[in-house]
This record gives sequence, C-alpha cells and structure tokens, in this order.
Amino acid sequence: MKEIAMVLENLLSGESKNIEYKQEIANNSKSYMKTVVAFANGEGGKILFGVEDESMRIIGVDKDSIFQAMDAITNAISDSCFPMIIPDITVQEVDNKAVIVVEITAGMQRPYYIKSLGMKDGTFIRTGGTTRLADPYILKELILEGENRFFDRLSITNMHVSESDIGRLCEKLREIACANSSSDEEKAAVKTVTLNTLLSWGVLIEQNGELFPTNAYALLTNQQNLPPAIQCAVFKDDTRTVFIDRREIGGTIQEQVEAVYQYILGKINLGVRFKGIYRQDVYELPPNSIRELVANAIVHRSYIEPGHIQVALYDNRLEITSPGMLLRGVTIEKMKAGYSKIRNRAIASAFAYMKFIEQWGSGIPRIMKECREYGLQDPELIDFDGDFRINLYRNVPNHSHTVVGTIGTNHGTIGTNHDTILHVKENMSSDEQQVLHVIMADSKVTQRVIQQQTHMSLRSIKRIMSELQRKGIILRKGNNRSGEWIVKE
Repeated sequence: MKEIAMVLENLLSGESKNIEYKQEIANNSKSYMKTVVAFANGEGGKILFGVEDESMRIIGVDKDSIFQAMDAITNAISDSCFPMIIPDITVQEVDNKAVIVVEITAGMQRPYYIKSLGMKDGTFIRTGGTTRLADPYILKELILEGENRFFDRLSITNMHVSESDIGRLCEKLREIACANSSSDEEKAAVKTVTLNTLLSWGVLIEQNGELFPTNAYALLTNQQNLPPAIQCAVFKDDTRTVFIDRREIGGTIQEQVEAVYQYILGKINLGVRFKGIYRQDVYELPPNSIRELVANAIVHRSYIEPGHIQVALYDNRLEITSPGMLLRGVTIEKMKAGYSKIRNRAIASAFAYMKFIEQWGSGIPRIMKECREYGLQDPELIDFDGDFRINLYRNVPNHSHTVVGTIGTNHGTIGTNHDTILHVKENMSSDEQQVLHVIMADSKVTQRVIQQQTHMSLRSIKRIMSELQRKGIILRKGNNRSGEWIVKE
C-alpha cells in the first residue's frame, strides 16, 4: 500500500516534463496527441485523464464507460501517430474515483509526429511542463538520432582535403596530446594519428572510393563557418544586468578549449600556496573541472542549433550553457551517476585522444568530487528549453583581491593545514591577470606563446608585460634568449 501511495504522490505532484493532466477525454484527440508525440520524442511520460490541470483536483472518469474510453485512447494514438506508438494504459483509484493513466515510453524511431499534420508541423517536444512544436533544428536533430547518425560524422562533399592537409591535422592533434600529457611516460605513450585513425573516428569518411572530410574535420580545422564562436562574459553581481568584460572566442574547437579555459582562469581569484620554500598556484574553483566542463560543452553541444556556447562568470558562480536538449535516455540523475551518451562521437574521440576529456561518462562524478574537495557545493545541472547548463558555485564571501588566508584539510578543502594563500590580483586588470597566469605556468614562456594562449595582439602582450614589470609584479632574470620570468610577491 505504501508503494502505491508513493506512485500516486509522484503522479499528482504537478505537471512537469513527464506528467500532463487532462480533466476529460476530448472528442478531438489532437488535444492530447501533441503531448503523446512529445513524450515519445523525449524521455517518455504519463497523461492522466480525470485530473483538473491547475488545481490537480481529482475529477475522475465515468466508471461505466471506462474500458470503452481506454480502447478509444489506444486506437486514437496508434492511428494518429507515425511511427506507430503503442501506449500502456492503466486505471488508478484515487478517492474512490477512476483516473486513466496513459504511459508513453521514449521512442527509438524518432521523430514521432501527428500524421495528419505531417512531420514539419506535427513534431512536438516537451519543455518543462509544456508541449511545443519542434524548431527546425530540433527536428533535424531528431531525424539524425532516429537514423543513428551524427552531425559531426556527416560528409562535406563540396570540400577538398589534400594529403598535406591531413598530415598537418594529424601532427597538430599529436602535438596537443603530448602537451596535455602529465608525465614523460604518458607523453611517450601517445600514438601517432594517421589517416586510418581519422577514418575510424569519423573525422574523414570514404564514399565510393573517394575521401571526404566530415563536419568534425571542419570543426577541428575551423572551416565551413565551423565552429561557432564561444561567448564569454563577466557580470557584476549575480545577474546579467551589468557587463564587466565580454569576449567572443573563435578558432578550432581545440583552440577554443584552451582559450576559454585561460579566459576563465584570468577572471577568477588566484592565490599562491607555500609549502616551505615551494610555491603552488591555487584557484578558487578547481581548474581541471573548469577545463573539462568547457571541453564537455564543445563535445556535447548541438551544432545543428545556431546558438553559441555561453560562459558567464558572476560573483557567486561560473555558468556554462551548451545548446541542445539532452539525448534520449539521458537524465540529470543518470549523469550524476556517471551515465553519458555522446552527441558528437568523432569530436569525442579526438578530444579523448588530446586528453581534454577522460573516459566517457566519468566527467560529472569526478567534477562533483573535485568541488567537494575544494569545499564547494555540488555543481548544479539544469536542463531547460532545449539547452543544458552547469553551474559551479564560488565559495568566496567577498571578492577582494588582497586576501591572505589558509586552506586546510580541516575545512574539507585542499592541501595540508596552514598552507599560506596569497592572492595576487591587487591593482591588476583582467588582461594583466591572464598574462600573469601564463607566466606563472611557465617561467620561460615567450611573448609569442603568451599571444597564442591569450589571443591578444603581440603589441598588447608587450605593453602588458612592460606594465607588470613597472608595477614590480614580474622581473626578468637572465637574457632574452635563455632567461626566465620571476613573479614577485
């Protein structure tokens, strides 16, 4: 009895992405058929007949004709929808009143649509507690998913690639994989990328004996207007009312990962931890998690949708929004448990090789673990209106750039007790912070490399470094060829 009560409580907790109420069974079945196909195109759901919408008051259906009504609903659904949808229909007793529960499972043969309206005007999706007509780009996504095809593996027949083009891409991918290796042993184990590797990933495709690039190739080489720029911004307070800084980051998808990552690190609070004479950079948010979230947004976004990945930094959170609804069978609860379904498999293969992402499915649990180790609340995962968003919440009561503090295991964060943390952002612009971060990562870095990593002009880099020297933040030790940069405290 307790289990039945829990089921009823869930069914009558209000309309949602998976629940819809109908007070009565209308003669015109189109009044609920839109929701039927929306559930089939999404995660599935239940329609309850005999429940008032807004009040959730139980009206019930006529018990004398309940079986005829159930047959009529079954016939209407199977006759009206294409591909055919077979509902599971049951009756629940609530307060001695009969409620018909029509359950629609997530379909495998998408898109589902109302036959009389046609695919274009009869394909509906579920957003929150409402049903709406699928936008053209969502319809294309549903078609690809139903055919088990992927946008990034679609060929571009009007684009030519030469052997030298392919060779350059292979070498570039290997170069990034080596740069992202954490040890000499890991670097030595990086395999060479070949033409056959790109074919196996789906970056290239062979059709009728001829070699063609796919959309993944265009994304990895910044061609055919791919990829879209990533929009980054810093806002005052915790709303989008006042901009402090904004930037659009283009280039190849692998360049975007690094550039957006560096942008975020340049905007969040940076401290220094000393253990004896040794120094270690400490950010207020875990850098590995930031980088993986950026990479995941690029891998999992819908490139059919014309929108942009948006990275927004507020006083209280980092917000990363990726265009594209969750794929069939993917829920936020499953993602937290380690479940993953790849929208762009060729890109995922290339990113895994370049060490931007770990094995599939482990990213979200690992990011949650890192945030807890930093003493932060769990990341917030939000599925809304065809987009997906992840929030990392900052744990800073105020954003002064001159804080000296400690990070200790007693606080559930990182490091050992009483490691000294010195924040180094006082009297520095965001561009200066970004350049300083690159220098702190590599004391022998050249101005040309700083330019590549920050996407600023070389002239700006020279000006910023001169200003940092004038402020006494950095100094040069040795000559221009073999010297290094020293960051002063």
